[in-house]
Amino acid sequence: MTQSASVFHLKVQRIEQVCLFELSWGRGQQLGVTLPYPEALNTLYQEWSSVYLSFYKTALRGRVAAKGSILPPPVDWHAKLVQAEAKLLYEFHHWLRRAELYEIRSRLAQAARGGGIESGNSPIPNSQFPIPTVDVFLTCNPLDLERLPWEAWEIGTEFAATGKIRFFRKPLNIVGATVTPQRRRRRARILAILGDDTGLNFQADREAVRSLNSIADIEFVGWQPGEDIPQLKTKISAAIADARGWDVLFFAGHSNETDLTGGELGIAPGISLNLREIAQPLTVAKEQGLQFAIFNSCNGLSLANALINLGLSQVAVMREPIHNQVAQEFLVRFLQRLGEYKDVYEALQYACQYLKLEKHFTYPSTHLIPSLFRHPDAPLFRIEPYGIKQQLKRWLPTRKEAIALTALGLVSWQLSVQGFLLDRRVLVQSGYRQLTNQVETTQPPPVLIVEIDNESIRKGGISQPNPMDRSYLADLVTKLAAINAKVVGIDYLLDRYQKENDQKLANAIRASVQQQATWFVFAIQRHHNTGGWFEVLPELAQPSWSLQGNILGLGRYLQYMTLVPRDNPDPRNMPLAYMLALSHWLNFGQSQDCSSNPSPPNIGKLGSPSSVPSLARESALSNLSCEQFGKVPQPQLQSSADWFSQLTTYVTNITGKDYRHIFSPTARLQPLTNWAYLLRQMWLHPIIDYSIPPEQVYRRVPAWKLLESPVTSLKLDSQEQPVVIIAAGGYDEAGVAAEGQDNFPLPLAVGYWRSQENPPDPRQIFPGGEAQAYMVHHLLNQRLVVPIPDFWLVGVAVLLGKGTALALERVKGERKNRQGKLWLLAIPSRRGKWLLLLGGTTAVYGLASLQLYITAAVLMPWLLPISAFWTFVFLGLLEGKSHA
Repeated sequence: MTQSASVFHLKVQRIEQVCLFELSWGRGQQLGVTLPYPEALNTLYQEWSSVYLSFYKTALRGRVAAKGSILPPPVDWHAKLVQAEAKLLYEFHHWLRRAELYEIRSRLAQAARGGGIESGNSPIPNSQFPIPTVDVFLTCNPLDLERLPWEAWEIGTEFAATGKIRFFRKPLNIVGATVTPQRRRRRARILAILGDDTGLNFQADREAVRSLNSIADIEFVGWQPGEDIPQLKTKISAAIADARGWDVLFFAGHSNETDLTGGELGIAPGISLNLREIAQPLTVAKEQGLQFAIFNSCNGLSLANALINLGLSQVAVMREPIHNQVAQEFLVRFLQRLGEYKDVYEALQYACQYLKLEKHFTYPSTHLIPSLFRHPDAPLFRIEPYGIKQQLKRWLPTRKEAIALTALGLVSWQLSVQGFLLDRRVLVQSGYRQLTNQVETTQPPPVLIVEIDNESIRKGGISQPNPMDRSYLADLVTKLAAINAKVVGIDYLLDRYQKENDQKLANAIRASVQQQATWFVFAIQRHHNTGGWFEVLPELAQPSWSLQGNILGLGRYLQYMTLVPRDNPDPRNMPLAYMLALSHWLNFGQSQDCSSNPSPPNIGKLGSPSSVPSLARESALSNLSCEQFGKVPQPQLQSSADWFSQLTTYVTNITGKDYRHIFSPTARLQPLTNWAYLLRQMWLHPIIDYSIPPEQVYRRVPAWKLLESPVTSLKLDSQEQPVVIIAAGGYDEAGVAAEGQDNFPLPLAVGYWRSQENPPDPRQIFPGGEAQAYMVHHLLNQRLVVPIPDFWLVGVAVLLGKGTALALERVKGERKNRQGKLWLLAIPSRRGKWLLLLGGTTAVYGLASLQLYITAAVLMPWLLPISAFWTFVFLGLLEGKSHA
């Protein structure tokens, strides 16, 4: 659970019989109180100390001066110690509850209740900081005052504070600065120094330290019988200053306080090592990452003060002599908690509580002995988890990240959201294409749309345009035959009878086939209720000399290509656009007259000589001779064989491919896309690329204008000409099942291009025939844009964002003495530089995705993945800040 920590500094100084309490916090705020020091407290401490030493008179981890005495009668030292402890604590608490200290106590309690930003250095506790925590850094002078059990001061119980008040000790003087490791080690490193074991047994200490083998690298160093003392001191110093560095320094053995040398460690029988002697190796170790030292030995106040003064982050010591078995019990519990990745404060509190609650009959008063010294600028040390399992735990989302992940996943899963974003993405792509001048302006379009619009209906005298007057369609067919149109698609269903006009249309179609060998491709559609087909009437056209294509559209918003079915052999499932493109390729993708062109035929001209890229480089046709091609089967009214079967056989013979494989592989329904349909998704389904200007895709000719124009002005080249599509041009009644059904919402990109025309095109609807023209264009150009699913890239972005947040947590070296925002912007921190770099990378990704769309026909989503990435980066930063 997250904690916020308000920081206070409490200095207690005794001058003769007076004590001065100074509490400081926040921005220069402080309280000062003076009260008498009770002489009884000194007396009771001396009594407790004497009884304590008498009870634990053997196997102490410190040397107690021997005193001459006569053999006393048996004494119940346990009872005396319990009584002495009670008297000491009573007098101590009574003194600390004096009225003079009320304001100090209430200020700390107020902060522990979450009493506002002025109560400490941290923000008001809220939903992010559910547990108010107060850190009190205690400094005592002189040393006798420091020996008192200040950790037992129970401020919270007096004021019913709900938070925690944590006491940390710090020396009066701190010269050295703490060092935060720039790079966290994969495994923690622990140096265990085993000192003089005279009268002691370190076996339990060894086993306790070795219990951390699974999460830390441990090395032991210590005296061996017969070892030279200077050599031993050199070995210990060298081990401390090891270039690989240490995280934890552990010492077990005898130790004592000294006045000037920072304490002494018993490293061999009768041999001590003063802390001043190893000050330089300790400084080196600190620079290389040493953060925590624990001295499981006696009288460690001098040691702790000296080490914090050097700049070490935290030191745990025993303030009094400690019995060997108590030291081992404490160490086992302390390391057990440390091995559970708890910080050193929690570990020490757990060990003390164990001695107080579980071992109070066996080891009375020992829970008062341990103290934790801490540098004010140092975060609490804990062993960080490592390994695959622990790394995976670090990657698990927090509560806020889980909420964000769920929201992003749900949003990216919605087809409506995908369509909304896709429409705007293609609009941006249109602007980028125009801005970077990547719009072809000199190539003629491969499609000609003959649009029956409102003006055509009016001039044609058509009173009922749904269904369309077939005599009017007959006039258009006749006129197209006159201008040599070779491939004609009719985007109208001709499944119902119009007795008065059917014969005229049938005659016009047959005449065009008879005279010009026109390839007609008729629109058909599956009946959703019965499963049958709306097919062209046999009186109008026969499959022996005509083709048909499905006009199935995907959704109300025409954004996705109609794909070739993967395994369905029924030719009626072939899309209308594909059949038109295939017809054009068979007519203009290769030479029809072998006698006039004995060289290998040029199959590269799919729509016009320059507008459509060559298939010759991608087909085996370029390696075949003209004689091997033969002539493309043409429509013949007298034929009784299925013409489409003849064409598919011809395609297979000359290419070795199925007719469904002539164009880009992405024009076929892929297994993954087909499977995604079951999930109601459109994964990797190619889109219609409206970022290409309409004038590069098709030329629109109103039907009335085609009929009124002279044939000579519209004559098409028999060798190179576009696909012609007769389609509805936006009149209100256009549609199959309902009026207006063929008028679709205007894609934003098409609207953008219309606004760029001179004069601008004011139409606000998008006829289905124009979408068919776009699909024919894409097939002939073998360029189908495949969108990468938002859902996929959101997942990738979440992983990248989480990984980036974890990496930024390790970025240290933040400058601490900055003044003002301008200075922050001028010289950003290392983390700030990384954020700027990530911002630049985001922009580069956006530009790269725009260019990749054009050069590789791959649409990389931008908005949702980038939102997911930055959401997880900022959530990670906020989470790290809340733990700071």
